[in-house]
Amino acid sequence: MSDTKISTITADGVNVFYRSAGSPSDPVILLLHGFPSSSHMFRNLIPLLSKQYHVIAPDLPGFGFTNVPADQKYEYTFANLTLTIEAFLDTLKIQNFAVYIFDYGAPVAFRLALNRPKAITAIVAQNGNAYEEGLGKDFWAPIQAYWKSGSKEDRDKIDSAVLNFDMTKWQYTFGSPHPDSIFPESYYLDSALLGRPGNHGIQLDLLYDYRTNVALYPRFHQYLETSGVPVLAVWGKNDPAFIAPGAEAYKNHVKDIKIHYLDAGHFALETNEVEVSKLMADFLKKHNI
Repeated sequence: MSDTKISTITADGVNVFYRSAGSPSDPVILLLHGFPSSSHMFRNLIPLLSKQYHVIAPDLPGFGFTNVPADQKYEYTFANLTLTIEAFLDTLKIQNFAVYIFDYGAPVAFRLALNRPKAITAIVAQNGNAYEEGLGKDFWAPIQAYWKSGSKEDRDKIDSAVLNFDMTKWQYTFGSPHPDSIFPESYYLDSALLGRPGNHGIQLDLLYDYRTNVALYPRFHQYLETSGVPVLAVWGKNDPAFIAPGAEAYKNHVKDIKIHYLDAGHFALETNEVEVSKLMADFLKKHNI
């Protein structure tokens, strides 16, 4: 079984859209996307993994095709994104899984690990950051200014600077040695979904709330130390948002760590999905997953 399926289930009052492939009897790999994308970013990776694994990739609330009913009065925080993903896993009766973390998917996974420390069997961190040294200064400076002020002025600056088509395209193409080979439907889809009524407000709320993830970094590090979970860091070395020192920093808290740098930017799977899938297969096989 390797054909990717799409489904929607209700979890935590949210209609969670997800892609899946592989046999339910195989070990689970949970793929967690980031900003400004959705499970669509995994479209090429899923079939490469699904011959040996049951691969599941949900859209987080506020992204992709996951729908939050208005009467839920959903507050868009990383704590709530995590609760929704926990409910999603419970609905699918998934208790243990390896997890691929990218961008926003990283704090969601680590928050989940704090709540369920024995659930995660292995972590693949593709520009999935858990360290202050992994935050690219130029990229994060205006967002960090917003964290400090909380002002409408800084919120409006982020809105105009970040939530637009050119920035979305830039996140896909910057740092790639072959930017012209990146299929444009990726950033056109993300941009269209970001432009839905009310979505800018959701994204600005999450960008502001990201500061709470940074405050939790020491607890994430404690989890990495005490759990013994193995980590494969496959890092787009040219990513301006989550920079290479973030990969190196895993060495401080993970005993079983492998780091591999990709000649890619933020969205490494747009060009390096085969390389990543082979690294994952070898890593998971080594750990009997």
